Amino acid sequence: MVELIIGIIGGEVRELKALEASCIILAGGKSLRFGHDKVLETVGNVSLLQRVMSCVSSISSEIIIVAAEEQTAFRLGNYSGLRIVTDIYPGKGPLGGVFTGLASSTSFYNLVVASDMPFLNQALLHYMIRLSARFDLVVPRVGKLVEPLHAVYTRSCLPHIESMIKQNKLSIYQLFHLVRVRYVEAEEIERFDPKHLSFFNINTETDLERARELDKGNMTNDKC
Repeated sequence: MVELIIGIIGGEVRELKALEASCIILAGGKSLRFGHDKVLETVGNVSLLQRVMSCVSSISSEIIIVAAEEQTAFRLGNYSGLRIVTDIYPGKGPLGGVFTGLASSTSFYNLVVASDMPFLNQALLHYMIRLSARFDLVVPRVGKLVEPLHAVYTRSCLPHIESMIKQNKLSIYQLFHLVRVRYVEAEEIERFDPKHLSFFNINTETDLERARELDKGNMTNDKC
């Protein structure tokens, strides 16, 4: 039997199949420290963006890549349900990217990840999606460190995010005070990802070399 929950979108009450989620990949960062688009850098002979897509493709039939206008010529291979969209509110950082992804999604639940995370863990992602039924936002937290670009957002967040953008309040963390949040704590994360490599992201050439060493040494999650 399919479990049903009740959700509200635009004032309309709907029955929603639990655990169905779209995947939103944020690829619109400026990569200032690289001087070029870092998502095309490779780890294990696969681009960062392709690694993320490959990992989330088994989680959802819909993958939405949020990109800047100049990035839409990605060569991404043959993925059914793949769409590339550009920022509805350009220049508004990750918060604008999350808004664009949610507004473009056909799903109530949405896994949002950054395109520069090469070591995502499918079991952890599935766990977070399962937790999302009673919350607007499910996000990992290790100590005081929160990972809003490795989180599950529902479309209930949309009006709050749009209001924040229009007020030029662009910190995602401010959203946490406006919606129902479920934090995934360290002890939960460590059931699936003891080394917390899910949250390893590439900001510098040093990060990139470290990722390649981890991948080559088979010291990663090895889950995607």
